[in-house]
This record gives sequence, structure tokens and C-alpha cells, in this order.
Amino acid sequence: MSRVESLSILLDTAGSDYLAELYGTVIDTVQKSTISSILKNKDLSGDPASGSVEAKRFANAKSEAYGTARAGGRGVSVTARPVVVLLDKDREIVEEIEEKDTLFYGVDGLLENRSLNHRKTMVRELERAFFAEAAEHATEVSSAFADIDAQLEQLIQTIENTRNDFVDGVDRDMISIVLDTATYGRLRNMLDTVYSANIDVGTPECGVFHGVKVFSSVYLPSGVQMLAMVDGSVAMPVLPRQYTAEKVPLSEAFAVSLFYYYGVAAVMPDLIAKVVAE
Repeated sequence: MSRVESLSILLDTAGSDYLAELYGTVIDTVQKSTISSILKNKDLSGDPASGSVEAKRFANAKSEAYGTARAGGRGVSVTARPVVVLLDKDREIVEEIEEKDTLFYGVDGLLENRSLNHRKTMVRELERAFFAEAAEHATEVSSAFADIDAQLEQLIQTIENTRNDFVDGVDRDMISIVLDTATYGRLRNMLDTVYSANIDVGTPECGVFHGVKVFSSVYLPSGVQMLAMVDGSVAMPVLPRQYTAEKVPLSEAFAVSLFYYYGVAAVMPDLIAKVVAE
């Protein structure tokens, strides 16, 4: 049986290279298959292997009248707000596969199939955790508009017009919006109807709306229809470990395992906004 042969490969020294290739696949898939990997904060200091990383926000500089620093004998100190992100979520996916099952089922490439399923499971968890953190800290925007384009504009401008010690307005190309599938469908229907001459209705993604990146996701928390944020508002370091397969002692079973550790924290909660179902 081809499956028995593949199990034998896992038991000899050649298996390490093959498993390393699977490990690389896991990393690549996490980066390529998630919206969170596009939106999350990547400007982090520290080593995730140490158990934590840190993100910093620096306050905007303020101008003073000429001579202020000279009269005071010093300049103004730089204000920073550190956010520590702990990799405190320890996760594992461990499955056992009996050699007898492989004989009865006759499944070729079972390891590859389970590897694919495991990393998809990891991706789903990471997406849900990322959007749950963003939604928890988001400012809720109650829209008075019925039209989807007006609702989106109101949400965009909530972020765009933010002003505080750290922000003095936001460029639209720094903002992303994630919609649930029903809301995204409303947007596409509006675009297809109003701008049908300029829109390829066969393209699943509209890409950009009024200069803001738009995504559709099934992983938003229940009730959240729209989630807008400045790119980098949420940090989520992930540390997956090498994908392993090994024989279970005193049996003909094999264990296939994926271990990963991650943390998630809102770094810029003032730059996240949401619209929830009423």
C-alpha cells in the first residue's frame, strides 16, 4: 500500500527533510491565506520565542514659540506608549492515525491531507482571534444612513478624522475595512448596479472603495457587519512549531502534530471602528 510506504519514509532519516518542507508550507499558508496577516502590526520588537514582543506608539511632536527650549534649558521629552503582546495562547493539534485504518481506507497522501487540514484549522483560529480583539476595542458607529455607500463613508471618516496626541488625521490608503458576507454582498450589488459600466461583475473582490481597501470575511464576530481599522492597529505574533509525525510507542499508530503559540492585542484601539447589526 502506498500509505504504508509513506509511513516508512517518516521513520527514517529522510523524513526530516520532508517534514521540514511541510513546516515551511505551514508558515507560507498562514501568511498567504489570512486577512489578518495583511492588516496586523509587523513593527514589533523582541523575539516571539521569548514569550512576548512589544509595539510602541510615539506621540506627535508639538511646536513651541522660538526660544522655549533655550529658556527652559532642555527640549521636550519624546512620549512613547509601549504595548506588550504576550504569546500566551498555547495551542496544539494532535491526531493519531492507525496503520490498520490506512489499509482499510486506502487513502494516499494522508499526511499531506491532514497537514492541510491542520493549518486551515490554525488559520481559522487566528482570523477569529484577530477580529475578535479588533471588535472588542473598536468604537461603535451608529449609522443614520440606509445606503451602503453612505454607511461606509461614515465609517471611513470616523477613522480618517481621528485626532489625539498620537494621530492628526489618517490617510485613506492606510485604512482597511472588513465586511461580513451579507454586507459585502450589498456593496457588490450596489457597485454592479450603479457603476456597472466600470466594474467587472465577474471579479469576486471589489478591492478598493473610495481609496480604502475592502475585504470580505466569514470570521467577524457575530453581529459585526463592518470593521474598519488602520493597518497595524492590532498585533498578533504567531510562533508555529515544526510539523511532526512519529510512531506511538507500543502500537501501530502514528501521531501527526502541529503546535503553535500566539498572542493578540490592540495596539491602536483609537483607530478601530465598527458597525454592528441593530
